[in-house]
Amino acid sequence: MRLRPLAALAASLVAGCALLAAAPTASADPARCSEYTLPVSTNLLLPLSMHGQLCLPAGAVSPTVQLLLHGATYNRMYWDLPYQPANYSYQRDMAANGLATFAVDEIGIGQSSRPLSAVITGAMQAAAVHTVVGDLRAGAVGGIAFSKVVLVGHSAGSAISIIEAATYHDVDGVLLTGMTHLPDAPVVIEDVALGLHPVTLDPQLASRGGDPGYLTTVPGSRGTMYYSAGDLDPLAVAADETYAKDQVSASSLLDIVGVGLASPISLNITAPVLLVDGTNDTGFCGLLRNCAYAGTLQDEEAPYFGPAAHLTTYVLAGAGHSVALAANASLYRDASRAWLSQYVGI
Repeated sequence: MRLRPLAALAASLVAGCALLAAAPTASADPARCSEYTLPVSTNLLLPLSMHGQLCLPAGAVSPTVQLLLHGATYNRMYWDLPYQPANYSYQRDMAANGLATFAVDEIGIGQSSRPLSAVITGAMQAAAVHTVVGDLRAGAVGGIAFSKVVLVGHSAGSAISIIEAATYHDVDGVLLTGMTHLPDAPVVIEDVALGLHPVTLDPQLASRGGDPGYLTTVPGSRGTMYYSAGDLDPLAVAADETYAKDQVSASSLLDIVGVGLASPISLNITAPVLLVDGTNDTGFCGLLRNCAYAGTLQDEEAPYFGPAAHLTTYVLAGAGHSVALAANASLYRDASRAWLSQYVGI
C-alpha cells in the first residue's frame, strides 16, 4: 500500500492502457448479471438509493447471496473488473461456481446517491446496507428471496460490514478483506497525503460535480498503493484505474475507520467471520500485525471478536491491499468458498 517509485510499473501501465481495449473477453459468460437501483433508509431525511449488480449462476441458484462492499476510492467494479473476468471478477467466478452475489456502489459513490460529502457517516452507510440486506431476503432484487445473506467487504467496505453486522445482527456471515484492527498508521498517513487529492482536481472524475470533500487517487498511483509489485498484472492495474477508480468522502472515511476498526464494536458480531489479508499489505500488516501466517494473524485479531464469530483467517501470499485484483486472487476465492461451505452453508 506504500507509495514508492516504480518506473517499470509506470511504463507498463501506460502500455497496458493502450492494450486494454484490445484485450479479449470471455466468449462464454457463466453469469447472468443485471443491475438494480434500490431506495434505502438512513438516518438522513433525504431520498437516497443504492445501485448494484446482481450476478446469478447459469443454473440453479443457491439460497445464499453475498452482498459485496468495495473499499475507499473504489466502486462496485472492484468485484467485476472488465479485464480477464476468469482471473479478476469475483462476481463471475462465484457465478461459475453456482453462487449469487450482489455488488453495490456505497452511498456517495458510482451510480448510488451522491449527497454532500460531509453528511455521510459510517452509521449511515451501515443503515443503507441494512436496507439492502432486507431487500435481498424479501426478493426485491431479481425476484429471489434469499434465505442467507453474507456481507463481503474490502478495506473501508470491511469496516462498514463490521458496523452493520454488529448493529443489526441480520446476516449469516461476514467476510472481511484488506483490514486489521491495528493498521500501520505512518504508511496509511503517507498514502493518504501523497496518493489522494480532491475529486475536483481529478481529470477523470471532476466532471461528475462532486464537492472538494470527496477524495480520489492521484492518477497513476493505484498500482503502488493497492498492489504488491511481485503479484500484479499491469493490465489489471490499468483496468482498475479506468473502471474501478471512484471517490470517497474524507469525513466519512475517518468515521468509518474510527468506528469500524478502532472501536471494539466488532465484539458484537454474532455471525461467523473470515478475515483475509495479503501478506504484503503494508498499510494493515507489518509493524503491528503479522500477516505472514494465517495462524499468527488469527491470534492477533482474535481479541477483537467474540466467540460467536468463530474467527477464521486466510493470508494471500505475495498480495498487496486489493486482494481481489491480485494475480493469484483465485486462491483467495477458493478459500472463501470453502469457508462459506463450512460456516454458512451454500
